[in-house]
Amino acid sequence: MTNTPHFPLSAVVGADPLKLALCLTAIDPKIGGVLIEGPRGMAKSTLARGLADVLAGGPFVTLPLGATEERLVGTLDLDAALGQGKAQFSPGVLAKADGGVLYVDEVNLLADHLVDVLLDVAASGTNVVERDGISHRHAARFVLIGTMNPEEGELRPQLLDRFGLNVAMSGQPQPAERGEIIRRRLGFDSDPQGFCAQWEPAQEALRQRCQQARSRLPQIALDDDSLAVIAERCFAAGVDGLRADLVWLRAARAHAAWRGAGAISLEDIDAVAEFALRHRRREQPPHAPSPDQPEPQSQSAGSSGRSGQGQWGELPAQPQAMGARREVPSWPKKP
Repeated sequence: MTNTPHFPLSAVVGADPLKLALCLTAIDPKIGGVLIEGPRGMAKSTLARGLADVLAGGPFVTLPLGATEERLVGTLDLDAALGQGKAQFSPGVLAKADGGVLYVDEVNLLADHLVDVLLDVAASGTNVVERDGISHRHAARFVLIGTMNPEEGELRPQLLDRFGLNVAMSGQPQPAERGEIIRRRLGFDSDPQGFCAQWEPAQEALRQRCQQARSRLPQIALDDDSLAVIAERCFAAGVDGLRADLVWLRAARAHAAWRGAGAISLEDIDAVAEFALRHRRREQPPHAPSPDQPEPQSQSAGSSGRSGQGQWGELPAQPQAMGARREVPSWPKKP
């Protein structure tokens, strides 16, 4: 039985900030996943599924809304433990998602205690199941992607803060882009295998870029200078707690790896600022300049200068090699 192909991430029209956020958390899962906000029909699930293919065939697992805690974490057979002297573990959703993507649609409608468990495991990379003094531990390293429509209910602030990055799908594509979206969707629906084959070169380029960034990541320092800049901006934004500082620093490092750099720069800090702060900053007066964002003219050369709130623009340019960059679109055009 063959797997049903997913719509290629590289074939999605626009939504470049969200595609960037997804790739960054795939490069460094310790960022803590991505929470996607937006109304229905904004391709949130399509983008999430497309990421699984970029992760070189990792599993894509969906957590159903009605799932129980046992279905999420797995179960221990105590009778087998007593009779055989060892616990017999039946894996849950967390075990099945190891090495891939765990997708939670309408996470704001999920029971709070399940969201707590989910975020704990996503942060630690390990799931521990305990029952009557018997425990089982297994790896559960996955990219966590949650989606929500704010019109259907908010997520508790304590849980909202624990998602690493937050992207809002706001604004509408222009008529020409809408037409191209529909054409590509029709092409995929009529011949999924043929459409995916057409986009395979672009998909492979995206896979290679993410893999190279993951390999480069450990060599990029989480340096004190970058931390000082981020700490000042978090303080100015009035965020509660310190999670924003850590997430922002990790995301900036992942962005540096994504663009082929050997160290974090202001360009990287600026590029991921809105992802890290959007769901954490205190409310500001309408149209007031955000304290974490410099004016466009003061940004580093090469910075995208976008807020990262779901606008339809281009990502930073694809580097040729370390220290050598040329201006080409990051996301492939139609083959």
